[in-house]
Amino acid sequence: MNELLGLSITQAAARLAAREISARELTLAHLDAMEAYRSLNAFITETPERALAMAEASDGRIGRGEAASLEGIPIGMKDLYCTADIPTTAGSRILAGFVPTYESTVSANLWDAGCVCLGKTNLDEFAMGSANVTSHHGHVTSPWTRAGDNAALVPGGSSGGSAAAVAARIAMAATGTDTGGSIRQPAAFTGIVGMKPTYGRCSRWGIVAFASSLDQAGPMTRTVADAALMLQAMAGFDSKDMTSADHEVPDWSGLLKADVRGLRIGIPKEYRVDAMPEEIERLWQRGAEWLRAAGAELVEVSLPHTRYALPTYYIIAPAEASSNLARYDGMRFGLREEAEDLTRTYMRSRAEGFGAEVQRRVLIGTYVLSAGYYDAYYVKAQKVRRRIAEDFSAVFERVDALLTPTAPSAPFRIGEKMDDPVAMYLNDVFTVPSSLAGLPGISVPAGLDGQGLPLGLQVLGRAWDEQTVLDVALALEEAAGFATLPYGLGEAP
Repeated sequence: MNELLGLSITQAAARLAAREISARELTLAHLDAMEAYRSLNAFITETPERALAMAEASDGRIGRGEAASLEGIPIGMKDLYCTADIPTTAGSRILAGFVPTYESTVSANLWDAGCVCLGKTNLDEFAMGSANVTSHHGHVTSPWTRAGDNAALVPGGSSGGSAAAVAARIAMAATGTDTGGSIRQPAAFTGIVGMKPTYGRCSRWGIVAFASSLDQAGPMTRTVADAALMLQAMAGFDSKDMTSADHEVPDWSGLLKADVRGLRIGIPKEYRVDAMPEEIERLWQRGAEWLRAAGAELVEVSLPHTRYALPTYYIIAPAEASSNLARYDGMRFGLREEAEDLTRTYMRSRAEGFGAEVQRRVLIGTYVLSAGYYDAYYVKAQKVRRRIAEDFSAVFERVDALLTPTAPSAPFRIGEKMDDPVAMYLNDVFTVPSSLAGLPGISVPAGLDGQGLPLGLQVLGRAWDEQTVLDVALALEEAAGFATLPYGLGEAP
């Protein structure tokens, strides 16, 4: 493997600043990796010419002493972010041919910080999925395989393309979006770091909407320090987004420390679910011991409404999706399937443009918003959501952060759960509650299961307290010392 592919962002930034390597060299190494691992299907659109032009511009700024915080760092951009003059598909056929004339706020922030765009990463269609198998552009394959078994595994979803790209060393980092766990769960499945900040910390403007009260942008990286750097560039108030919070962006990277002495870490008892593998339970206990040994106090806590989080989420999220996706009618952009009249043109365009999972969620959402069911389902779900948020608020009066598993299983084979939507939805059981409450969370790779597959631990924190979340995550990262590469990666360029 090219030694440049093994660098973290912080390591690469230091070498770029010292002129030991150039941004062009760094970008070329990752473009070669992109070609070598094209079979993973991690990218929908590759932009090598743009990447090299951006890298050369970065080299110029570095030479003039004008380098920004992420100058020359090649990244992948989830294809849910609108990017000017680059196709944006959201993984769906219905957006075929759509090329935005504008840039999302988060992607613009990253280009301003000096990042180099390698391309647009694959995702579950409209971010609806937990395995990255619903994309119109084909499923993404994880770079990981089970020991002694070459069967293709899922990278998690919906940000599976971003996760696979970072894990396979195609990109130094990538953007994701997290509605119910779509950054943290694929991060756990692929052995990388994935962070969802507080709802409102990053602008949603220019990100194709799934569920507007839940969607949040975040970074996917190889280390916690890299996540802090990426998030710092991505975050900030945006007047174009009514859900963007006018909060100062702290210097998370500069303040980052693995010192957890005196912190109280909660262990929520409701996160011990039926049929959870014993390996995940042991890893959770080991993570708690690492934090205790580092000087933290461990406290068992209760989040009693956690049991209702998944059904609540799968009422609210589809309801918002049915509203957001009403704009895709074949009239102004994307796929248009002509029919004998306007109504049938709408129907054909949407039937041909949306995949099965998106249609399922739109139907569920339309049903729970319909007359006679709105109060029984949607209003009740919003009340339960409030109770879930209140549980977290009460717990955070006693503790500084929570430690949980990230996912209830290791990555599974592609196709293994496709015929059982409920089983697929259960992949988000540990990530959905904090999403409903709008809280920050991070997944850190912490160990391997018996088949050699990565497992993650999740840290959750108070709203707007990303610093504590990052600090606890760094302590876990240092204690775990996770350094295993996906098998066969060393044979790459």
